[in-house]
Formats: sequence, C-alpha cells, structure tokens
Amino acid sequence: MGDADKIGIGKAADARRFAAFISYSHADAETAAKLQRKLERYRLPKRIAETRLNAGASLGSIFRDREDLAAAASLSAAIRDAIARAEALIVMCSPDAAASPWVAAEIELFRELHPGKPVLAALLSGEPADSFPAELTTNGNEPLAADLRPQGDGEQLGFLKIVAGIAGVPLDALIQRDAQRRIRRVTVITAGALAAMLIMGIMTTLALQARNEAARQRAEAEGLVEYMLTDLREKLEGVGKINIMEGVNRRALQYYRKQGNLAMLPPDSLLQRARIIEAMGEDDEKRGKFDAARRKYSELHRVTSALMTRDQENPDRIFSHARSENRLALLAHSQGNVVTALSGFNASNALLKSIMTDHNLKPEWLQLAAYVNGNICAVHLQTHRPVKGALAHCRTAVAFNERLIKAQPEKPEPIYDLIFHLAWLDEALTASSDTRRASEANRRALELIRTLEALDPENLLWREQEMQIYVRLADKLTGANERPLRSLYMTKALEINRKLLARESGNALWVRYRSRLEKYQKGIGR
Repeated sequence: MGDADKIGIGKAADARRFAAFISYSHADAETAAKLQRKLERYRLPKRIAETRLNAGASLGSIFRDREDLAAAASLSAAIRDAIARAEALIVMCSPDAAASPWVAAEIELFRELHPGKPVLAALLSGEPADSFPAELTTNGNEPLAADLRPQGDGEQLGFLKIVAGIAGVPLDALIQRDAQRRIRRVTVITAGALAAMLIMGIMTTLALQARNEAARQRAEAEGLVEYMLTDLREKLEGVGKINIMEGVNRRALQYYRKQGNLAMLPPDSLLQRARIIEAMGEDDEKRGKFDAARRKYSELHRVTSALMTRDQENPDRIFSHARSENRLALLAHSQGNVVTALSGFNASNALLKSIMTDHNLKPEWLQLAAYVNGNICAVHLQTHRPVKGALAHCRTAVAFNERLIKAQPEKPEPIYDLIFHLAWLDEALTASSDTRRASEANRRALELIRTLEALDPENLLWREQEMQIYVRLADKLTGANERPLRSLYMTKALEINRKLLARESGNALWVRYRSRLEKYQKGIGR
C-alpha cells in the first residue's frame, strides 16, 4: 500500500515536473515568493544551456504555494504530490523555519522520496546553528548552502549558488555571464576557493570521526587554511573581491570553531587562527570599519603576546608579535593617532632587531622589517621630525626590500613593496635637499611601476599603487611651469581611481582618493 501510494504520487493528472520545491515558514513567505519569481524568470547563458540535454535555458517551474497546514496533522496530499515531482528542495532557513514542524516534515519527505537529489539551504537570517532545521544535517547530511544575508554571500551570489544547485552546472560558469576577461579569472579563483572550502570540510569531518588520525588531518586541513590565507588571498586582493575574501576567512575560521576548546590547540594552530582574524580585520579596515578592525587586531595582539610570553626564546613567536604591533600601529596612524602609531612601529622594530642577524633572515622577516622601517620614515616626515632619522629608516627599508628581491627573484610582490619605499625615500631626500638622489629614487620607482604593469595590467593592488605614486609625483610639482605635468599626473590617477571603484566600490581608501582627485580636477578648471 505504501509503495503503491509513492508511485502513484508521481502520476497525478498534472504530471509536470518541478525544478524545485521551496520549503519555508509562513513568516518568510514574501522572501520565498520573490525567490520563486526570480528563479522562474532566470535564463541560463546559451553556452551553458546547450550542455543540458533537452532542458533548455529555463530552470522550469518552481513549486511554492501550499494549503494552510495550521490545523492539519500531517502534510497534505497536494504537498506530498508536489514534493514527489520536484527535482530539488530549497529550504529557506531562518529561526522561524528551524521551529516549523512543516518545514521539518517536508525535508524528511523529500529525502525519503529522493535520497540522491540536491537539498539547498538558503540562509535568510540568524546564524546557521539557529536557522538550519535539524533535519537538514541529520545522519551526517551536509546541504549545499547559499548565504543570502548581506554579510554572507549576498543576494546575487547566493541566488547564483541556488541556480547552480538546481541546474547542476558549475557556479563559476554562471558568474562568468556577461563578464569581461578579468572577471572570468575571478570566477576561476572563486571556484578554487569553494573547492578548498569543500576539501577542508571533508578534512574536518574525517578528523572528528578518526581521533587517532587527528594530528595528520589537522596538518592537512591547516595546510589548506594556509593556502587560503596566502596564495588564494593574494589573488583575490589582486582583483579587488573583498566580499569573496570575507567568505574565505569565515570558512577558515569555522574550521577552528569545530575543534572545540581553543586552549587545547597547539600554539601554531592558535597563531594561524589569529592570522585569520587579522585578515578579517584588514578587510574591515579597507571598508572603513575601523572599530571592527581594531577589535580584531587587538585579539590578534593578545594572542601573539601570550604565545611570545609562553615561549620567549622562539624567534617565530617574536616575529608574530612584531607583526601584530605593526598592524595595530597602522590602524592608529590611519585614524590620525600619530603618537600611538610611532610607539607601535618602534616596538615592532625593536622585536625584529632582536631576532634578525646576517645569518638568520627569513623572507617574511625581511618584508616586515622593510614595512616597519618604511612606516617609521613616513611618520617622521609627516610630523616634521629630524630628517636625518627619517632618511636612515627609509634607506634601511629599501635595503631590506632589495635583499628580499634577491631572495625571491621570481615573485613580483617585493617589487610592489619597493616602489612605496622608494617613494618615501624620495620624500626624505627631498626634505634633506638632496635633489639629485631624490630624482634617482623617483625615476627608479616609475620604472618599477611599468615593470609591474607589464606583468599584469589588471592587478588592482598594483593599479592602486600606481594611482598613489602619480598623486605623490603631482604633489611635488609646485611651480607654475610644472602645472601641465602636475595636471597630467592627477588625471592619470583619477582614471585609475575610477577603474578601481568600478570593480570594488566599497574600498574606503579608493573612495577617499576619489574625493581628493575630483576636488583637484575642479580646481584645475578655475
């Protein structure tokens, strides 16, 4: 009787198949209706639709409407029939949905009828732990998730994840729709991020199930975290996708939440978790969320201080704390607190000096030492301190950076750093009236900019730097006969700024530059 009923459900008078069944709480009815309309209007790009045999560009009908179940003891026959004819289940996740017995019943029925078909979790509000119905994750099930919240994937990327899950096509293929060449490269990186997240999730699950292999699997999972914090993050920064970086950071942080008591983690794991928090603070700072950034940097500083105190002879622990001192100082400087900033830079420099010798110079140490000395030079110049001290720190920054380039000749990033150090050296030499050497530093910086541009014209970090150098050059041209060249530099900077903001409108630094450049352009016209 039961099996016959199940077969009969799929052979009702209206034998249409549904691309998906939307399960939702009545409190989320408006959002569910909006999603239904958007999915039914969506058309897959032609080249993707051609890969779907006899399916076409439309996703198909989406079932949403249902009878009032408030007084019913079980799902109605109409609902059971619709679920039986659905190819996928979309669960609108919210605290209301998590408490709804009807949402729970629909999930259970769909999995009973279609054990191999996709279940898609669309997070609307709250946190997953409070918003995912328990039936979503029973028996080790892990639904495909789309975080529609503004602080998550956002409405558009979350929608595309749902489309990809229904249509059975790669997410990156949808993101590439109407994209230019550089955006296509972003989607490849995004797909890599999603793949890395999936692998790390598998690693985490295996680690929990096999305690005797916990150490090995932690090493593998944290290797992926390291990739997400370094290579992947550098690529995402190069294309200005802060929102994707935030998703990467959150996914990496979830790994450590699943480890339970943080006090039981090895020091290296604690430090790597702190680096994730640092990366999230950096993203907050780029968006102008300075209070949020300060909270994260303070947590980073607390962790690195505790680890250094625990192992005072460990140079890697000292280096990590020097890094967090520099990070807090940079934030203080960006908010105009020069005294606090200089104190932090000096503290970072002292820590680095205690571990760096001619026979012990790791590339990351050289890089940070160059940053810190460059930062001290900049503050000295900005606060009109004796030029001699500024010049010494600028020269030290350049020297460390040149050693880093020799150590890593295959990497373009040290060239990017050297350009900034040369710009500040130019300022220090100019302040000390050494115009000849200042011009040499200036010419070298311009040559290096062209070197980077030839390597990758679309790298947004390098374009940001080019914009800043043009502004610096323009600021140095104060004579009446130099006004045409100054105007040219500012115009070039404004063109770059507009391209940057077209790609990432939320970058606070670029917004500040736009205001300054537009004011200058209006002044030129008078």
